Amino acid sequence: KNIGETTMGKISEAIQAKKTNMQQEPKQERPIDKLKAILATQSVQEQFKNALQESANIFIASIVDIFVNDKTLQACEPQAVVIEALKAATLKLPINKQLGFAYILPYKHQNQYIPQFQLGYKGYLQLAMRTGIYKYINADVVYEGELVSYNKITGELVIDAAAKKSENVIGYFAYMETINGFRKSIYMTKEQVIEHAKKYSKSYNSQYSAWQTDFDMMAIKTCLRLIISKYGLLSIEIANAVAEDLKDVEIKENEQIEQEIEKKKNYEIMEE
Repeated sequence: KNIGETTMGKISEAIQAKKTNMQQEPKQERPIDKLKAILATQSVQEQFKNALQESANIFIASIVDIFVNDKTLQACEPQAVVIEALKAATLKLPINKQLGFAYILPYKHQNQYIPQFQLGYKGYLQLAMRTGIYKYINADVVYEGELVSYNKITGELVIDAAAKKSENVIGYFAYMETINGFRKSIYMTKEQVIEHAKKYSKSYNSQYSAWQTDFDMMAIKTCLRLIISKYGLLSIEIANAVAEDLKDVEIKENEQIEQEIEKKKNYEIMEE
């Protein structure tokens, strides 16, 4: 045999050996395939249908969508992603990132990514409105020049939107008024929010944290959470949602808010 024939023979043998190895080695399943397989199981389908009825299929499709478009989320265990998504489903809140009601966010913990359900500030507003006890509830940013006065004792906040001087955000507020006339507002400067986040949020310094990618949204949500948990009337639905959302904060704030919830047990709106 000449050199060419010998070389071709070796290449053929190598290709055949590779094919044999490929047949023997099990093909590694992609994360998206694992997720779809879990979502297709009857037990999981039933849980989403119990929570969302006819909207279940649309919600399940949205889980696949956010998973496909988030490489970091794909590093999480698919089963854990589904469990977190189910929490949003039981609250009937969409997890589309553009809507801002709820999120499934990946957090790095001990060299692995863990998915976590988090309420957006719109989710807090939605849950509060469902109770039927709030006449008004709102939260937003305060721009330079808009703040007229804030009385820490009475909670009275005066804002003049017409006096806005620039796009520079100097603070954040939350306001609520119940149908029986109780009113309350809170205001936090941007510096106070940063101090609060550094003290209580475990994920504040993470590059993957929403604090780093959407600070204003997280600041608004913080104000809403504080005013609802401290001064609002809590339904079972809101209390459970707050408890889930608090998984991102340190024990100290968690205990403070849980104590507020405990005090209000006798005043909760019981849902059938």
